[in-house]
Amino acid sequence: MNSTSANDDPIVKFNNVALGYGDFTVLQDIDLEVHKGQVVAMMGGSGSGKTTLLRAATGQISAQRGTIRVFGSDMAQARGEQLRELRQRMGVLFQQGALFTDLNVFENVAFPLREHTQVSESQVVERVLDKLDAVGLRAAAHLKISEISGGMARRVALARAIVLEPELILYDEPFAGLDPISLGITAQLIRNLTDRLHCASVLITHDVAESFAIADQVYVVGQGKLIASGTPRSLSDSQDAYVRQFLDGAPDGPIAFHYPATPAFQAWLDQHGKRS
Repeated sequence: MNSTSANDDPIVKFNNVALGYGDFTVLQDIDLEVHKGQVVAMMGGSGSGKTTLLRAATGQISAQRGTIRVFGSDMAQARGEQLRELRQRMGVLFQQGALFTDLNVFENVAFPLREHTQVSESQVVERVLDKLDAVGLRAAAHLKISEISGGMARRVALARAIVLEPELILYDEPFAGLDPISLGITAQLIRNLTDRLHCASVLITHDVAESFAIADQVYVVGQGKLIASGTPRSLSDSQDAYVRQFLDGAPDGPIAFHYPATPAFQAWLDQHGKRS
């Protein structure tokens, strides 16, 4: 696990941030930091706003309020070439992998190198095989995507996400749909690759056990705000009702089953001639 020093500038910093879509605010009063060498888990239930945090960090949406800084740059001011350069310093592992089914394993991982660099073909081969080796799939380089399992596909996507050796890697539900063995392998890969590349890794996830086993810092969001933050150990000892319900998977507690009503929903109801 990694510890940060006081003068270690954060790679990602949210300061009093509110996020949402249109007039609807999903999260507010968000303060968080991600430092080099850390694995940070952003956790919460379905619909709690976890993926909204990822979209904000990559500049896909802007903050309604507050400041988001990535690599020291204000994301609200990042446009065009500057935003493209910031994103090139990131790697993203999408929830479904987003592999190109018409390319084999090798070419999927090679794609970012061919798209964003001018390295020679021999360097492409060397770098791709190195990253495939890091995820245990060097000997699968020649296989079609249709010839590999779901767990292997997730590892290929991980190799592609790190092939440019990014300073920040964002994982959107990296454990979703994996069998227990693949899940454990993927979790340990994230920890090992973070240590090897000395990058920052952010997990958007609701998998408690796997995330707590590898994370340095955990942020829990719910009810439209940041509920808790701390190390896995400190959160495991928390007596906060929301944290306990989430960590224990309890059916009863402050986490509501029903999605909250919003002005947009009421307007939709009114359009359909119904009132709640």
